[in-house]
Amino acid sequence: MLRYLIKKLLFMIPIIIGSTIIIFLILHLSPGDPVNMIVGPNVTPEVYENISRSLGLDKPLTTQYFIFLGKLLRGDLGQSILQKRPVLDIVLERFPRTLTIGVFSLLLSFSIAIPMGIIAAVKRKTAADYMSMSFSLVGISMPTFWFGLLLLYFFAYKFRIFPLSGYETWKHYVLPVITVGLTDAAVTARMMRSSMLEVIRQDYIRTARAKGVKEIIVITKHALKNAVLPVITLLGMRIGWIFAGSAVIETVFSIPGIGRLMVDAIFSRDYPIVQGSMLILVISITLGNMLADILYALVDPRIKY
Repeated sequence: MLRYLIKKLLFMIPIIIGSTIIIFLILHLSPGDPVNMIVGPNVTPEVYENISRSLGLDKPLTTQYFIFLGKLLRGDLGQSILQKRPVLDIVLERFPRTLTIGVFSLLLSFSIAIPMGIIAAVKRKTAADYMSMSFSLVGISMPTFWFGLLLLYFFAYKFRIFPLSGYETWKHYVLPVITVGLTDAAVTARMMRSSMLEVIRQDYIRTARAKGVKEIIVITKHALKNAVLPVITLLGMRIGWIFAGSAVIETVFSIPGIGRLMVDAIFSRDYPIVQGSMLILVISITLGNMLADILYALVDPRIKY
C-alpha cells in the first residue's frame, strides 16, 4: 500500500507543474493590463514603465514564469498587485470559509444520497424509488445559484430564520451548505441507485439470498462494498471541486471565500492572486482524485496490485 501511495504522490508532480504553465499562460495572454487597473488608462508612458518594471511585468513571459516557479518552490505565491499583501496570507485568510462550506456540504450530500440510492434500488418501482428519483431529477435540473436564491428569499428574507449575508456565525453557513449539499446529493443518489441495481443482479447476490442470508446483510456486507466504487470516484471529484464550485455560492451568499476572491482577482487582473487560487484548486482536485484511488484500493485490494 505504501508503494502504491508513493507512486500516486510522484505522479502529482508533473500534473501540478503542467498546470502552473497552463494557468500562467492563460492569465498573461488574456486581454487586460494590471497596470491600467492600478493607475488608469491615461497614465504617462514613464509612470507606466516604472510600475510595470516594479511588478516584473516588463520581463519576457518565460522569465516571469521561472521567477514565479522559483518562488512557488520556496512556498511563496507572490504579492497581490492591488492589495500589496502576500498572496498566501490572503488565501489562508479566506480558506476556512470555503473549507467549511465544502466539507459540511459534502457530508450532507453523501449522508443523504447513499441511503437514498440504496433504498431506491432495493425498493425498485415502489413509492420510495419514485420519490427518490423525483428528488434527483429536480436537483439535477435546478441551477445551484437559483436554489440558493430561493432559500435566501424564503428563509432569510421572508421568515428571517437565517441571516441574509455574512460569515460571522454558524447560521451564516446553513443555507450555503444546504444549497450545495442537496444539489450534489441529487447526482450522487442517482449514481448510487444505478450502481446498486447492477450489483444486486449479480450471481453472488442471488447465491447469498438462496443460502438464507438476511437481506440487510446481503445489502450492507455483500452488495454495498462493490456498489460504492463509482460513488468513491464521485467523492474524489467533489473533494477537488470544493474550491472550484464555491465561487457562485460565495457570491450569492456574500461570503468572502477563495472562490469569490478568485473571481474578483480575474476581473481586476491581479495575476498573483489568480495564480495562487488556481494552484490551490489544482492541488485540491489532484488530492481528491488521489484520495479516491486510495479508497478504491482499500475497498477493492485487487486495485493496488
